[in-house]
Amino acid sequence: MKELLDFSRTLICMSVILWILFGFIIGIEKVSNDDMKPRLFAGDIIIYYRLDKSPDVREIIVLKKNENRYIGRVVAAGGDKVEITDDSVLMVNDNTVTEDYITLGTPGYDGFADYPVILEADECFVLCDRRDGSEDSRYYGPVKDYEILGTMICQYRRGST
Repeated sequence: MKELLDFSRTLICMSVILWILFGFIIGIEKVSNDDMKPRLFAGDIIIYYRLDKSPDVREIIVLKKNENRYIGRVVAAGGDKVEITDDSVLMVNDNTVTEDYITLGTPGYDGFADYPVILEADECFVLCDRRDGSEDSRYYGPVKDYEILGTMICQYRRGST
């Protein structure tokens, strides 16, 4: 009987620890599309750190905007000036951004953002790695710190690609 009681206590303790860990510290998100290709593919699973609400430039984040969850890469942080030129060049603080993970240019979306965009201290500008047709800050605007759910820690590739 004592062994059963000890086992029950251990099980309850482990359940509480897992609930705290995955409820408040660590998040899991399934990648729903190929917007982050070639880094992430549809069906991949990412693990993110919920307590990081101020990610660095180039980090991949999970965010919630307009009741939808998105995954994207931070390309500019608070105080930066972001511009997308007519010839699909991303510029931050009047400097052309060179990204080795991007194979095509960064087209602007007509009717959404007026460039240049000056970010407030609590904002970041997020773009997807597949720039043509993706929903990112060109579509929904800058991301506030409170809209960030967390910063990606690692990924689990579920497909064969």
